[in-house]
Amino acid sequence: MAALPAGRALLRLRLLSAALKTRVPAPRAAPAAAYGTSVVSAKVDVNGVRLHYQRTGEGDHAVLLLPGMLGSGSTDFEPQLKNLSKKHFMVVAWDPRGYGWSRPPNRDFPVDFFERDAKDAVDLMKTLKFPKVSLLGWSDGGITALIAAAKYPSYINKMVVWGANAYVTDEDEMIYQGIRDVSKWSKRIREPLEALYGYDYFAQTCEKWVDGILQFKHRPDGNICRHLLPLIQCPTLIVHGEKDPLVPRFHADFIHEYVKGSRLHLIPDGKHNLHLQFANEFNHLVEDFLQP
Repeated sequence: MAALPAGRALLRLRLLSAALKTRVPAPRAAPAAAYGTSVVSAKVDVNGVRLHYQRTGEGDHAVLLLPGMLGSGSTDFEPQLKNLSKKHFMVVAWDPRGYGWSRPPNRDFPVDFFERDAKDAVDLMKTLKFPKVSLLGWSDGGITALIAAAKYPSYINKMVVWGANAYVTDEDEMIYQGIRDVSKWSKRIREPLEALYGYDYFAQTCEKWVDGILQFKHRPDGNICRHLLPLIQCPTLIVHGEKDPLVPRFHADFIHEYVKGSRLHLIPDGKHNLHLQFANEFNHLVEDFLQP
């Protein structure tokens, strides 16, 4: 895809800045306390690392929440941990290795980092003794969910993804380069992540993420997981915010086209963080989709 005209590029970056201002609530040093005693917060050994997770609910239907870049369960999914039906679901939010409270190790981005996250996510839920699981994946977590559903089809019940992409384009590269320098992020978004990680780790990890995601730009067709989409067998709901400045609409359309039987739900005023922006609407949509 050709580079964007200068005017459109500036508009995209302004929209990006606005989206970053509202993405992440302030982190809590003790995440379980934020939601009361109904949320269990713990760590477990998985694939040679200690993974942090939060768990809430009493239902038989296990649901794993997969956060985005630099995200954690508590920063990315507070309304879902609080308000998804505790009667129908057992909700688990995890911090991928190197993110949130799943440190050490420090986060790195080998060429297979999405596949590694997918295996970690599935093995975490197996370690917690869940026989099957549904996935709710946002942004990078959506990519991880797509890969997990393709590679572990017998283990995945249903899946909801939003803000995800299966390949990287020139337009995407411009967006990623626009967020490389965290000193240019808004104060509102920067300070909570500095509190969570410390400035140096936060800044260095963001730069490493940009380099990591751009590895895929050099593959044929910018491929991340586009070759895996036809292998997905579970019922899949793709949600897309029409005003998402980070992930253009064509990515959602592509996933919808190649995941057999998938549904696409558009939110006209939705941005990248639509599950926070329209939390009640999003939660109801998810609950209706996940229930039999």
